[in-house]
Amino acid sequence: MATEEKRLETILFDMHLQSPFILGSGPLCHDANSLIAAHKNGAGAVVTKTLRANPAINPIPHICSVSKDKTLINAEKWSELPYQTWVDTEIPKACESGVIVIASIGHTPEEVQLIAPLVLQAGAKALELVSYDERTMLDMVCKARKLTDRPILAKLSPNWNAPETLALQLETKGVSGFTAMDSVGPVLRIDIHTRRPLVEGENGRGWLSGPAIKPIILHHIAELAFQTNLPIIGLGGIETAEDVIEMTMAGAQAIGLCSSLMTHGLDYLPLLIRRTLELLDLLGYATLAEIQGVFLSEIQKERPSYHFQFTQEKCIGCNLCNLACPYGAQYTGKSGFSLKKNLCHLCGLCGSVCPTKALSFLPTGAFL
Repeated sequence: MATEEKRLETILFDMHLQSPFILGSGPLCHDANSLIAAHKNGAGAVVTKTLRANPAINPIPHICSVSKDKTLINAEKWSELPYQTWVDTEIPKACESGVIVIASIGHTPEEVQLIAPLVLQAGAKALELVSYDERTMLDMVCKARKLTDRPILAKLSPNWNAPETLALQLETKGVSGFTAMDSVGPVLRIDIHTRRPLVEGENGRGWLSGPAIKPIILHHIAELAFQTNLPIIGLGGIETAEDVIEMTMAGAQAIGLCSSLMTHGLDYLPLLIRRTLELLDLLGYATLAEIQGVFLSEIQKERPSYHFQFTQEKCIGCNLCNLACPYGAQYTGKSGFSLKKNLCHLCGLCGSVCPTKALSFLPTGAFL
């Protein structure tokens, strides 16, 4: 069995990361001390808050939790610190403490021209380019590539019309890899007591992050991995070890974290690392690397048949499977699993709502 270090070993470009987990650009990356704290908790690399020509002035309030699963709406802009402060003190201080710093720069080619040479000179190992307008990203990558041979990540957005098509164009312009993806939006929630929006972004709008967006991000990562061999940092909705495995299977080489560490705290990261190793054991994998992109080959196989699997001792008699069945086809309870085959449409909903996995609907040959 490989050592724990080897099991999660991640090499991104020429950077040897202590773990596959990369703290994504956001509130937890606001200065050198925050970058160092993430590194000490096990982050393989840390992306700075986005640096622009002028520091941000954020609306109040600008972040809120909107569901029990800790999905967030965020109307925060970019770094409140001037870019020169990052260049003079924050990036050098973080690098001196052993942090692998990826500098986030937005949102225009002119800002890339201004800021990129300075952050690289200050010690940043790579650039991540961010734009709210997909039309500017090509020019940003071209500008950055003329300035450096260091790795350049393009942060893609699910809000763009065809992010995978743009990714292929960016590849021809010298991009090194992708962060996939940014938050989803704009979105709106209203406080029914005050009649005000929950965040005071432009017209009350913000951007959705956290568990609710994971299926959207997974779709784009799998599509991106199918079309390119460039490295992908999978970012969006990752909270559990199961999410880590799923994102890796979709094709991510490294795992970006943001909202989950905002809601759980940075000391959740060592726990997530441990749980990921435990889940690898449970699933029978030696390393995370061996499952990278396995979904891409699996989906091309012939579609399997499916079967119900019921473990009576796991059943708590909650009746959720019966309530969920649109066709009145079955009941699962303390007395066992009963199925009216003439009514069952094999939709699989019943197995997915079972809280204890007493009932599952699985491909033939698969067992939980």
